[in-house]
Amino acid sequence: MFRIDFIREILLTMKQNRLRTFLTGFAVAWGIFMLIILLSAGNGLQNGILSNFSSQAKNYVIVYPGWTSKPYKGYATGRRVELTKKDFELFRDKIPEVEYLSAGMRTSLILSYEQEYTSISLEGATSELTYINNIGLKEGMGRFINKMDDLLRRKVIVIHPEHQKILFKDQDPIGKYVIAANNVAFKVIGVYGSSDNFNNNNPPAYIPLSTTQMLYNRRYGFNYIEFTATGLHTVEANEAFNQRIRQKMATLHNFDPTDRSALYIHNSFEESLKIQKVFGVVDIFLIIVGLASMMAGIVGVGNIMVITVKERTREIGIRKSIGASPASVLRLIIFESVFVTTCAGYIGIVIGVAITELLSTLIKSQVEGTTMFLNPTVNMTTVFGATLLLIICGTLAGLIPALKAVKVKPIEAMRAE
Repeated sequence: MFRIDFIREILLTMKQNRLRTFLTGFAVAWGIFMLIILLSAGNGLQNGILSNFSSQAKNYVIVYPGWTSKPYKGYATGRRVELTKKDFELFRDKIPEVEYLSAGMRTSLILSYEQEYTSISLEGATSELTYINNIGLKEGMGRFINKMDDLLRRKVIVIHPEHQKILFKDQDPIGKYVIAANNVAFKVIGVYGSSDNFNNNNPPAYIPLSTTQMLYNRRYGFNYIEFTATGLHTVEANEAFNQRIRQKMATLHNFDPTDRSALYIHNSFEESLKIQKVFGVVDIFLIIVGLASMMAGIVGVGNIMVITVKERTREIGIRKSIGASPASVLRLIIFESVFVTTCAGYIGIVIGVAITELLSTLIKSQVEGTTMFLNPTVNMTTVFGATLLLIICGTLAGLIPALKAVKVKPIEAMRAE
C-alpha cells in the first residue's frame, strides 16, 4: 500500500512543481535521446560503408597482374606478369586457405537478338563465381554456369536483366540464342541479379571460362584470379597471407617479392577489418559523448532533488516528529528521483528508437552508386543497458539528498522557513 501512497505523493509534488519537473525530465530524456541518435547514426554510417562489400563475399580476394618495376636475377624492369593455368593450379593446389576459386577474362562486344542489339562486357567465369561474387539468379529464370559447361566449352550465356530488357523486351529469354562477334551464337541459360543491383552501369554477361579462352583470348592468360579465403580473422593474418601469395607468385614468375607493381592484391576482408576497427573507435567516442549528455541530465536530477529536500525540510521534520522512520524518508526521496529519471528516460528511449526506425525507412543516401548511410538503428541490448543505467544513476542522484534528509532533526526542521 505504501507504494501507491508514494506514487500519489510524487505525482502531487510533480503537479505542484510542473516547470521544475518538466525541465528535469527534459534534461534526462534529451540525454538518452542523444545517446540513441548518436549510436544509430554511427551504425547507419558503418552499415552503409560495409554494404558496399555486399556484392562480394566478405573474405574475397582478387589478384591482378602488373609490370615489374625492379630488376631481379638478371631480368630487366617493365616485364608484364601474365596469369596462366599454372597460376590457377597454384591457388587451387598449393594454398590451403583458398575456398572457392575462379579466374576471369573480360572482353567487350556487341550482342544481338533478332533486330535488337546492345554493347556488353562479356566475362568468362567458373561455376564457383556465384559463391565468390554472391551472384543470385532471378526466380524461375534458369541457372548459372556449371562445371560441365566449362569442361565441354559450351556456348552458353547468363545475362543481366538490363540485357534482357533491351534484347528480349517482354519475352522469356531462357533457351533463346543471342549472336555475338564473328556470328557466334550463345544459348541463354539464365538471368542473374536484378535491375537495381550493384554494377548496374555496366553489368557483365557470363560465359564459361574455357569458352572465353577458346574464342577471345587464345594468346593471353587470365585478366585476374579471384577467390574466397578461410581461416583469416585478423588484419595481421590477412597481411601475412597476402605476403605469402606474393612470395609464391614471385617464385613462379621470377620477380622481386617486394615489387608491388608486379602484382596487385585486393583483399576485401582485410579492408573490412580495418574499417571495423575505425568504426570501433568512432563508436567509443559516440558512446562517451552520449553518456556525457545523459549524465548531464542525471546531475540535473541530483541538483533538483537537493532543492526538493531543502524546500521540504519542514515537511520532513513534521513526518519524523509523528513517527516516520528514517527508512521511509529515504525511500520517499530516492523513489521520487528514480520515478522521474525512469519515466523521462523511457520517453527519450521511445522517441529515439521511433526516429531511428523512421530514418531507417526514409534515408537512402547514395553518392555515385555508393551507399553511404544504411539502416541507422540501435540494438535492443543498448536500449536495455541505457535503461538500467538510468535507474542506477537515478538512484544515486537521489541518494545524497536522501541521506541529508534522514539526518534532519525534527525540531530544527520544524523551525526552518
